[in-house]
Amino acid sequence: MSHPPETDPTRTQIDELVTQTPASGRRHSVAFVAVVAVVATLGSLLFGYDTGVIAGALPYMYMPHAAGGLGINSFEEGLVGGILLIGCAFGAFFGGRLSDRYGRRHNILLLAVVFFVGAMACTFSPNLRALYPARFVLGFAVGGASTTVPVYLAETAPKRIRGTLVGVDQLMIVTGQFLAFAMNAIIARGITGGPEARVSTVDPGTSVTINGVRTTIEAGQCYTWDALQQVADAVTIDGGNGNTWRYMLVICSIPAIALWIGMRMMPESSRWYAVNRRIPEAIGVLKRVRDESKDGSIADEVSEMIEVNRREAAITKWGLGQVFRTPWTRRVLVIGCFIGIFNQTTGVNTMMYYAPKVLQAAGFATEDAIVLDVLTGLASVIGSALGLWLLARFSRRRVIIGGTIGLTVMLWAMTAVFLLGINPHLDDSGNVTSGMPPLVPYLVVIVIVVFMLFMQAGNAPGTWVIMSELFPARMRGAAMGFAVLCIWISNAIITFAFPSMMSRLGPVATYLVFALINVVAVVYMYRKVPETKYASLEELEEQFQQRYA
Repeated sequence: MSHPPETDPTRTQIDELVTQTPASGRRHSVAFVAVVAVVATLGSLLFGYDTGVIAGALPYMYMPHAAGGLGINSFEEGLVGGILLIGCAFGAFFGGRLSDRYGRRHNILLLAVVFFVGAMACTFSPNLRALYPARFVLGFAVGGASTTVPVYLAETAPKRIRGTLVGVDQLMIVTGQFLAFAMNAIIARGITGGPEARVSTVDPGTSVTINGVRTTIEAGQCYTWDALQQVADAVTIDGGNGNTWRYMLVICSIPAIALWIGMRMMPESSRWYAVNRRIPEAIGVLKRVRDESKDGSIADEVSEMIEVNRREAAITKWGLGQVFRTPWTRRVLVIGCFIGIFNQTTGVNTMMYYAPKVLQAAGFATEDAIVLDVLTGLASVIGSALGLWLLARFSRRRVIIGGTIGLTVMLWAMTAVFLLGINPHLDDSGNVTSGMPPLVPYLVVIVIVVFMLFMQAGNAPGTWVIMSELFPARMRGAAMGFAVLCIWISNAIITFAFPSMMSRLGPVATYLVFALINVVAVVYMYRKVPETKYASLEELEEQFQQRYA
């Protein structure tokens, strides 16, 4: 490894280095950048899979230990989801610093190992005490990927396709969630079946309603866990398919292995080399991933990198203390934080992580709820692709406000469906009776699907693009880190609280709370969030200083 020089090379020296330096590896076709993107975004695919897979695993975790489950309750269910997100916050905080110090590629390789270790630790956790730290480790990998992969793509891709590849990164996250829901459905429907337990002993005459038919429970037979919960005090369980959740979680070890193998063959970020004054290595990487006939002169690009580094070094970076002490930057930071917090108070994670729980509350059997959850993932993928088009065509404010209005309407619709269509048909135990019109539960499915379309096409892309453009250069690192931390903390709180809210308040009150919060969010965005599309970052900084001083 060469030692970085004390001074930057001149343009003449750069031209000589470009002529003399060979490519850092075998020169590939112009499609090699696409290969780099596919391999790197396996980290984002894992991000999506690990956050989405828990939706199908939780119903099996509710089953007793004798049936292979973990016997969790609603409080513990919230912890299983929330601890991963706390790990995400730590991973996002430390992941950026590690990648700055050791390199983007090095960090992604490390994260691949952490993904694998976390997945295996979750899979083989004997109890909840072991599962909690395993979920934290997995969350650390998710948070690290959320900060490192987009930076690696942006620094590796040529300018002409940089925006597209960073957009593809977001698409891969929701694709990972869709893949998680699809694998959950395949396992639940085609391999193990929905949650079932075998009865060893039963009180005489014990019966339950299964598919509208009153059925007498017999010892030695298997029944759905949904049915057995009705008579839990009258039966003893000695087996079942509760360990299905382990099969769902272990699958994410496969893309983790693929990520590690693939990144071993990928180059380091040329920008990272340039920041660390390792100019020959930067040139070697560029020769491997650039087509000068389309991407322009490598010498020009290296000169631009050096000049950007010089300008950034001249800027006095502000810490959070300075940001908060200055009135106009404090206002900008507050706006950015509220944009991020309102992104989570939409309730999107109640749809992503707990959709089967919501569908069960609407009257679907557990197995059917897991299968129908695939539609949620499909809507996310379609909405994410649509969001790329909307951001290119319309202003940032119109995209984020329009999307938030749409999903707020869906939250009111969800409240109305449960209040008027489902609650009147619940018995004293909270179970859906046979008198409910068969169309009503499918209204919940439609509401969730349309909600996800508005979320992924409007609020989600608008949030991340505005936040990336909102903060001035001198405070961008500290401010963006703090705003993303607010997002992860809000995510963790909501993910933890939602199961208890559903069990104690019921779906009507729970979704009414989210609907009211989002009315506040729409008003706030309309009055406070600035437009960032039609000005350069430097012009935005001047505008904000004049507006908020």
